[in-house]
Amino acid sequence: MGPEDKQAWQRWAEARPDLDLSPLVIIGALKHAGAMLDLLLEPVFEAASISSSEFDVLFHLHRAEPTIARRLAASMGRSSAALSKALAKLERRGLVERQENQADRRSALVTITDAGAAAVEEVLPQRLALEAAAVGALTDRQRADADRVLRAVAQVFEAAARRAG
Repeated sequence: MGPEDKQAWQRWAEARPDLDLSPLVIIGALKHAGAMLDLLLEPVFEAASISSSEFDVLFHLHRAEPTIARRLAASMGRSSAALSKALAKLERRGLVERQENQADRRSALVTITDAGAAAVEEVLPQRLALEAAAVGALTDRQRADADRVLRAVAQVFEAAARRAG
């Protein structure tokens, strides 16, 4: 947390002493780390003309059997609406396709196309190299601690999301 963040925190604490602002420490750190990761990877995704979100969909589909959107959304931790929007964009660009689901005609099977697979194969090595270089600055102990803590945080958030609806 930088000096500006501490000043903002103090102003909020003074203006709203009734609020427990302590969750913002963890949430703020997570959001900041995510934003910095996005900045790091942005040039790779831009060069491939896909977004980080679109890459995630393609990545999940690349080594998978054809699946229904609802199952894909659940496995990715996304809402069906958000995934449907991403799939429509990817389908228009020829990176995924939807086929009739013979087992359940109410849903379509989503598959990655050859062009979508090529996009993953192009981006993945570059993405991994950047991430490895960034994470390489951590010690083995820091990596293990981060993995343990972030998995625990994710489990807590998943449970809270399920309870919320």
